[in-house]
Order: sequence, then C-alpha cells, then structure tokens
Amino acid sequence: MIVKSNKSKKREFKGVDFEVLATGDKSMVTKMNYKVGDKVPAHSHPNEQSGYIVSGEYIVKYNQTEERLQAGDSYCIPENADHSWEVITGGEVIDVFTPPRYDYM
Repeated sequence: MIVKSNKSKKREFKGVDFEVLATGDKSMVTKMNYKVGDKVPAHSHPNEQSGYIVSGEYIVKYNQTEERLQAGDSYCIPENADHSWEVITGGEVIDVFTPPRYDYM
C-alpha cells in the first residue's frame, strides 16, 4: 500500500491530532502531531507500539520505566503494557503498531 501525503487520514485520540499513513494486514504507520499541553493518560492496547521521535520532547512512562525522549530517539512499548505520554515541546512522532489499531481507522 502507498499513501501519498495528501491522502493520509486525519484523526484524533484523547485530544491528540494524528494521521493514519500506510496500513497493512499486520502493521500500520501513524504520524502523531503533538502540541504543548497534550497529555495521553495511562492506557494499554493489544498492539506492540514502536516509534521514532522526529521532533519535539516528551516524557513516556511504561511498566517501571520513565524516560525523556527527543529527536532521534526511538522506543518499543510491549503489547498490553500500561503507558502514558506527556508533551514537553510539540513535534512529530512516527508510530508503528502491530497488529494495526483498528480503533484508529
């Protein structure tokens, strides 16, 4: 599947704007568009979530881990792990979910 930039699906989750990019049978790619003040409360889902920080600065918490992330950092959050996200400086994050998050479509 190819998704041209003008064809991404604009969505919102817990007050955060994001775009659904390419979606396959076993994975999906999203671009999160975080603003200062965005805060995603603790939640979990049956999808493994891997991401790459394009820009901005964030605090991610999952399991017993709390890390400050910035451009160039990456992460992988296991399936069903409680995690939260706090925006320090707005920016963009690319997330890959396996399997796809059907609640995002």
